[in-house]
Amino acid sequence: MLLTEYRLDLVVQALRIILPLEHPADTTLRYFFQAERIGSNERALVAETVFGVLRHRLFLEHGCGEQHTPRRMALAYWVKFGGYNLRELTPLLKATESEWLAQVKSINTDELSLSIQAELPHWIIEKLREHHDDAEILQLGLSMQQVAGLDLRVNTHLATRAEVLEGLKAEGVTADATPYSPIGIRVKGKPALNKSPIFLGGKFEVQDEGSQLLGFLVAPKRNEMVVDFCAGAGGKSLMLGAMMNSQGRLYALDVSEKRLANLKPRLKRSGLSNLQPQLIAHENDVKVKRLAGKIDRVLVDAPCSGLGTLRRNPDLKFRQSLQSVSELTQKQKNILSSASKLVKKGGRLVYATCSLLHEENQGIVEEFLSTHTEFKLLPAGDIFAQQKIPLVMNEYLQLSPKLQETDGFFAAVMERN
Repeated sequence: MLLTEYRLDLVVQALRIILPLEHPADTTLRYFFQAERIGSNERALVAETVFGVLRHRLFLEHGCGEQHTPRRMALAYWVKFGGYNLRELTPLLKATESEWLAQVKSINTDELSLSIQAELPHWIIEKLREHHDDAEILQLGLSMQQVAGLDLRVNTHLATRAEVLEGLKAEGVTADATPYSPIGIRVKGKPALNKSPIFLGGKFEVQDEGSQLLGFLVAPKRNEMVVDFCAGAGGKSLMLGAMMNSQGRLYALDVSEKRLANLKPRLKRSGLSNLQPQLIAHENDVKVKRLAGKIDRVLVDAPCSGLGTLRRNPDLKFRQSLQSVSELTQKQKNILSSASKLVKKGGRLVYATCSLLHEENQGIVEEFLSTHTEFKLLPAGDIFAQQKIPLVMNEYLQLSPKLQETDGFFAAVMERN
């Protein structure tokens, strides 16, 4: 795309608003677009540059030195990572900027600190070093700098994967079956799927393959009672409902009225009748207590740091901190303990996060099992093998962009004795 003064100005305006990171970057960018009313080419350039700058912020701040202004960050991003050469940028540059940009382009990243190479703040590096060596951390960091792909989940209540693949092909969309999820589709490029008749007919939802695999760990059966304890906007709830073929009862619980409101149009499209969204005040709400000991399967996709989703949400590595993770782990313990009370004898409890940190994952599960001896761990690998899903795992589900091309997910499956 041709770079002009106007386009550079738009990028600088957006970065000026977003870089303080007082709010999630995607939300702030959405408000920016609503206010600016700009063309689709400009929107694409602004979005790509903003998220590119966030992905590579540590390198760019190093390359810009003390003068890491939004303008300099944008120019440095374009020349180092955005595929533009100095000749294309020359018409936009001030007198001293050409020489400086040439220096940025020539920086050898292999000579920089692990934090800058991996694009992870020091506190995350130190946390990861407790369980990983530096080579593993670098590979993880590099994989998190890639742009996430686009995965779809077929609504098996209304269609098969073969039907949806055929329909997408007819619409000119290039897509393939996902390697692990038997109901997943991976789309090439960024087609506008929200206007697709197949989407409007409820036959698929956008959902990362890793998130889909959590549903196969829950593995609900028809006519069971199932609870999605932290349902959010309901992506996993809709999957569980379809796996139950809209039979039995499925409760989608959440403390956010706004998130549950976002579920309503999706639920209508899905054709499911067994899903009941319920707003709760907290994890010990009376609505929760009424279900104690009655539920066959409970999914706890716990609130977490989200560091497994840095390909999509690169701002999270700067918006989270040691303190916020400490607060989250306390919340995770409380939620898991409350949710476990719903599980009946012989029932299944799945704890999951999209975090990379041991203390939000194995640490929570190990502490829970030590104080709740009525539960035992079921190896995630065995559950996938039973369903003929070709994903080799040991005790826990642990996914990463580097190994499985999914977001970073963790899950543990437990059964009440």
